[in-house]
Amino acid sequence: MEFTKSLIKGKLIKRYKRFFTDVKLDKEVVTAHCPNTGSMKGLLDEGNEVYLLSNDDPKRKLKYGLEIVKTRKNLVGVNTHMANKIVRHALENNLIEELKNNSLIKPEVFFNKETRFDFLIEKNNQKSFIEVKNVTLFRDEYTAEFPDAVTSRGSKHLLTLIDAIKKGYKSYLLFLVQIQNMKKFKIAKDIDTKYYENYILAKKAGVNFLAYRCNISSKKIFIDKKLKIIDG
Repeated sequence: MEFTKSLIKGKLIKRYKRFFTDVKLDKEVVTAHCPNTGSMKGLLDEGNEVYLLSNDDPKRKLKYGLEIVKTRKNLVGVNTHMANKIVRHALENNLIEELKNNSLIKPEVFFNKETRFDFLIEKNNQKSFIEVKNVTLFRDEYTAEFPDAVTSRGSKHLLTLIDAIKKGYKSYLLFLVQIQNMKKFKIAKDIDTKYYENYILAKKAGVNFLAYRCNISSKKIFIDKKLKIIDG
């Protein structure tokens, strides 16, 4: 996925009320929209280098949106709305080894009245649901982790992916690691023990778990490498 415009570099001052970030651009301080309502654990230190996308839509109150944070020498894509666009680009261009050559790629499909998965794909008459989780947490140099806060919604998705298998679908959960230089992925069970338990339950039930890292720059973000998932 290429950005529609060149990103503008600045320095993070603070994030507040979840949706707002104050950023210093040269001598000017601007307020940018934060398109990530999660905890953004480990990313919000004052002085971190950030990259903003300008928006000329007169209907939008804020002229800038936060796209990338640089922390501990790694660029991190923080726009959760970009995650499905990145994955769709990858599906359409066969960048995910396990999910290549589909005859159907359909986004935002309801499985039941309560749950909508990010993608429904079909290959050789086998339909599969894909749920995407955006990953921005890393606490050591090369290991990405999810979640960065307790997620009851995430646990619900795991259990519903099991239900999908029972109804004849294949189920995939794709951890989209929008962090440079990561080599491994694991569940942050110290942050959400229940999510880890449901992950193990889903794995035993046949849910397929994948972790793919993104190539990130101020011009584009795209999937480029599969990461090993570590249990325990």
